[in-house]
Amino acid sequence: MEEVIINWYAVIAATLVGFAVGFIWYGPLFGKAWMAEVGMTEEDAKNGNMAKIFGFTAIFQFIMAYCLAMFFGNEVNAQLGAFYGFLTGFGWVALSIGVNALYEQRSFKYILITGGFWSVVFTLMGLIIGAWR
Repeated sequence: MEEVIINWYAVIAATLVGFAVGFIWYGPLFGKAWMAEVGMTEEDAKNGNMAKIFGFTAIFQFIMAYCLAMFFGNEVNAQLGAFYGFLTGFGWVALSIGVNALYEQRSFKYILITGGFWSVVFTLMGLIIGAWR
């Protein structure tokens, strides 16, 4: 088995793209709708432990980007990376969220907002990792 060469700058950039998309997605795009779907108020959001939330988000997204790079191996370009990223985000993550949400009796709107976020993030992660070989 060939050793996979990881571009750590690409993994870091892919990690950061999750924050950028999240800022827009859960801010001006779907922030109010998402908060309504999960039953969160502005006060609840302000009382969150931001160091914990952002710290663990960075760690988790870094691990996700690293795992995606490992799955890609050494032969993935930007186009294929974006496609595989989409398949990962939609086919595995968004649909997993959908299954859990069905049992949790959450709304379809919640599934679309949360699953859509991860589909976009993984597509962009795949694009970055694939392009930056």
